[in-house]
Amino acid sequence: MRDPSLPEPRSEQIRSRMTVQGWFQVAFAALAVFLLVGTVIGTYFIDRTARITDQLVVDIQPAQVEAYRLQSALLNQETGARGYALTGDPGFREPYLTGLQDEQKSVERLRTLMAGHSDVLANLDAITSNAAAWRAEYAEPLVDAPPSGAEPPDIAEIERGRAAFDLLRTQFADQNSILVQAQEDGYDGLVHARTVRNSVLAAMVAGFLLTGALMVVLVHNLVATPLVRLRAATRRVAGDGNFDQHIYPQGPKDIRHLANDVEAMREHIAQALTEARRQQDKLARQTADLDAQADELRRSNTELEQFAYVASHDLQEPLRKVASFCQLLEKRYGDKLDDRGTQYIAFAVDGAKRMQVLINDLLAFSRVGRVNDARLRVDLGRTLDKAQSNLAIMIDESQARIERPDDLPELTGDPTLLTMLWQNLLANAIKFRHPDRPPVVRITCERAEGEDGAAGWQFSVSDNGIGIPAEFAEKVFVIFQRLHARDVYTGTGIGLAVCRKIVDYHGGSIWIDTTVGEGARVCFTLVGAKPQSEQSLQIDDRALNTSG
Repeated sequence: MRDPSLPEPRSEQIRSRMTVQGWFQVAFAALAVFLLVGTVIGTYFIDRTARITDQLVVDIQPAQVEAYRLQSALLNQETGARGYALTGDPGFREPYLTGLQDEQKSVERLRTLMAGHSDVLANLDAITSNAAAWRAEYAEPLVDAPPSGAEPPDIAEIERGRAAFDLLRTQFADQNSILVQAQEDGYDGLVHARTVRNSVLAAMVAGFLLTGALMVVLVHNLVATPLVRLRAATRRVAGDGNFDQHIYPQGPKDIRHLANDVEAMREHIAQALTEARRQQDKLARQTADLDAQADELRRSNTELEQFAYVASHDLQEPLRKVASFCQLLEKRYGDKLDDRGTQYIAFAVDGAKRMQVLINDLLAFSRVGRVNDARLRVDLGRTLDKAQSNLAIMIDESQARIERPDDLPELTGDPTLLTMLWQNLLANAIKFRHPDRPPVVRITCERAEGEDGAAGWQFSVSDNGIGIPAEFAEKVFVIFQRLHARDVYTGTGIGLAVCRKIVDYHGGSIWIDTTVGEGARVCFTLVGAKPQSEQSLQIDDRALNTSG
């Protein structure tokens, strides 16, 4: 027991002076302060939880998606530039140009989303700087360069470009790591805020137990449980990457709104990831198709080389022997042969010579755009002069008059092929002349656009000859196709097929104008020589099948 002579402790003095109402007032005041402090702390951490959640859902997770898009855009640029350098196919420029646009959009979006994250912005600046340097040093020279044509691509330069791009791949990994770390920091902060918040809520629940168990049940059922479920669902989606996991809204209205917002964001991210995977699969399929087409083109070119060798050596040598020995027979035994025997020898010699002409024409057809593959600035006026000079005897004998513009344009192409084009068209116009009048050939030239919108020129070669029926306007461009018997008009039926191949090689098209009333008019457009990889340098299978 306490000694009565000793003074009472101060606490006891105070307790003895307080009334029941005072104790209740103190108790209620303490409870009010507790509730007020708990409310303030709980509100702070609830707000902090919402802000961290918003940062994860609205900023960090979309930033990860934009980072993947940025990386995909740069990969598309690298794939497009390397594919164009390897194949010369302008179609590879499309993913490169699309990647430039997507890169700009993703960079702007990332800067907006991660404005408060200096490490992410520093990494982004490094990526954009190195990407610009890579484009300036490797990609743009490859993409802006003219197609390589018959020359093989510079594999060493392409590999150096790929090695330079590997630095970007390393920075991609750093970027992903930084974003993952930011995400994990956000989750840690979210867990901490929720832990403190739940502790405060638990303390408030304990205080509410003093005033009634009902308050505890209401707080637990309406606040704590829905938030815990939302947190678990959010962790399954964001933490485990299970974007197919639906988040169902539960609890009070504000928590339901938050759950709906998180679910909408999950659906958006899931759709974006699905589209990204679909585009990646499509790109892989296209790459495989291009590889298969490149293999087929190499095989076809090898077969064409074999054909050219056979045509220029193995086929012509027997024909020369047949013609030579038949002529020797006629020379040595001509006086011993009757007229029919002499005629038979003449038939054999003529057939052998016509076969040689046919082989030479077929060989010339197969070599269009393959042998020289020259791409020079060509004055079309000079090529036309050369063609007229080559046909001078034919022009004089037929008394043909050729009307042509004084000035013809220049374009990039093969001067030998363009001379052959003019020569074939002029020769046809003179050969198929009307028997009652001398041939008049008119040449016109005007500006036009190619099929891809490139600036070019349209030409026409008109004559006053026998003309071409409209139903044969397309057939005349098929190899070996003839509209007249051989004894009426000589030739092998390859001339216009060669013209079409030359025009195709220079990026244009050729056709017969069926609207003219008299004679024939051949129209064609020229843009410039295409890369050899775009040309089908083989004999047209469809033409051979038709001729057969």
